Amino acid sequence: MRLSYKQKLALYFFIVFSLFTIGIVIFEQSREKKFHTEALEEKLDAYTEIVSASLKKNHTFQSSIDSLETNRWSVNAIKSNYVQSIDSVVDLLPANLRMTIIDRQGNVLYDNIIEDNALSENHAERPEIIKAKETGRGSHIRVSSSNNQKYLYYAKQNNDFFIRVAFPYDVQIQDFLKSDNLFLYFIIVLFIVTLLLINYVADRFGKSIKKLKEFALSDEHKVINYQIEFPEDELGVIGRKIIENYEQLRERQKEITLEREKLLLHVHSSGEGLCFFSKDKTVGFYNGLFIQYLNTITDESASDPAIIFTDVSFKKIVEFLSGTPQNEKYFATQISRHGKDFNLQVNIFEDGSFELIINDITRQEKTRLLKQEMTSNIAHELRTPVTSIRGYLEIALEQSLNEKKTRDFLTKAYKQTVVLSELIQDTSLITKMEEAPTSFKQETVYIEELLVSLKNDLEKPLTEKNIHFELKNIHDVTIYGNRNLIYSIFRNLTDNVIRYAGADVNITVNKYNEDIKFYYFSYADTGVGIPGDNHLNRIFERFYRVNEGRTRDTGGSGLGLSIVKNAILFHKGTILAKNRTGGGLEFLFKLPKDKS
Repeated sequence: MRLSYKQKLALYFFIVFSLFTIGIVIFEQSREKKFHTEALEEKLDAYTEIVSASLKKNHTFQSSIDSLETNRWSVNAIKSNYVQSIDSVVDLLPANLRMTIIDRQGNVLYDNIIEDNALSENHAERPEIIKAKETGRGSHIRVSSSNNQKYLYYAKQNNDFFIRVAFPYDVQIQDFLKSDNLFLYFIIVLFIVTLLLINYVADRFGKSIKKLKEFALSDEHKVINYQIEFPEDELGVIGRKIIENYEQLRERQKEITLEREKLLLHVHSSGEGLCFFSKDKTVGFYNGLFIQYLNTITDESASDPAIIFTDVSFKKIVEFLSGTPQNEKYFATQISRHGKDFNLQVNIFEDGSFELIINDITRQEKTRLLKQEMTSNIAHELRTPVTSIRGYLEIALEQSLNEKKTRDFLTKAYKQTVVLSELIQDTSLITKMEEAPTSFKQETVYIEELLVSLKNDLEKPLTEKNIHFELKNIHDVTIYGNRNLIYSIFRNLTDNVIRYAGADVNITVNKYNEDIKFYYFSYADTGVGIPGDNHLNRIFERFYRVNEGRTRDTGGSGLGLSIVKNAILFHKGTILAKNRTGGGLEFLFKLPKDKS
């Protein structure tokens, strides 16, 4: 059975105080017994002094002793000389006192209790005689070998003999030697009171310890009302402070856990491949995108990010980490592998750990190259109209021309400015769709109304080339999007027909299908179409021309179909182009339905 803290505390105090009490009792009992024994011995010593004084006055006894010492007479020969003298001394002593005279050789010269024939044994080896020889006096409690009675013996050396007196070790003597029980009773009462006090103290400490234990073992760690639960003592104050600190720590832990979850969620949803390493290059944490990029870069499939330290593709990263100066905490490089471009960044933290970030910049690189190509193309496209304008104006200004010629050159210059204006306008529109798509306001667009407006705007060129515009299944069709962009889709498709399809052409705009989210449109003409299907995959590229020379003659910026594609992509749609079996070109695309 396991003891509680209170029981253990009480037990420990009980054992310690019990040992302390027993020690005091034993010490006091022994001291008191010693005091009583010394008092009794002093009494016996007084008796020996009385006997010694009386015998010294008796010259017959003294001469007998001297004769015994010098002539070594027989003990029995001299006893008769002093028995009467000793008996007269014994009459002065207590009746139960035994007195014995022993010479230095251990012979019993006299005993007032034991008869002479029973005292033939030598007493030199008696404990009290041995002590008296050593210190002049000695005492001992033992059973007499002469009469088998227990005595308290006391012997004292007196010149050439020993005077030994003894009291029978009876009840009276035992009671005299016993210690006073009053002190024992006092110790017992004090012991009981102390135990009660210990129990009270242990109970107060135990309550606080028990509450702390319950709190420590609690799975839920419910909030404890420490103002009530804990007693008003030092340990209670400590307990309340511990609970208060724990509550604060738990709140901080919740905040840290929440922030950590946010960080992990951010890392997992990040468009970057992230991996964290410890100072000794042990992998700590990484997201799935890091492994995906890692497998793209390395030649073999890998699931362990530590492969970066052995794969040759990461040689620069390893060299940087191996020989990093103290002040260098950042390094970046680029890797091109398997048709992909990656940007690698290393950030070293204060504790020596570091992170490796991998970004797929393939799209950015393509965009950069595309912008570079677009800039080059724009410069090329601008060069032609600007050169033409400059040439026409120089001729008109420097040469003497008649009014008709001058007007003709100015008209040509004007047409080139129109081409230049369209090029700038179309370039601006594409750039805006790519870089600021949120700037286009979206609303409900009525397709039939928009196409009728388009037909009216292009009535003159359509009439000149005898181009017929037909609408099918578009009544009450509404699109959710930007009206200007949707208008530019149909306007650029129609401009292409006017420029390149030829005369006597029919244009048909047909809503041929729909689903929950989209309307599906067909824009077809009966013109000349595009020779060769290899051109169909590239007609949406910027500045791509099927026939460079003819396109220059017919005008246009070369960005019309690129604007069409980008406008449809802006509306989450798709588009494709194909040559019609009967001749002409057909565009199939979808646009989102109005949300209302």
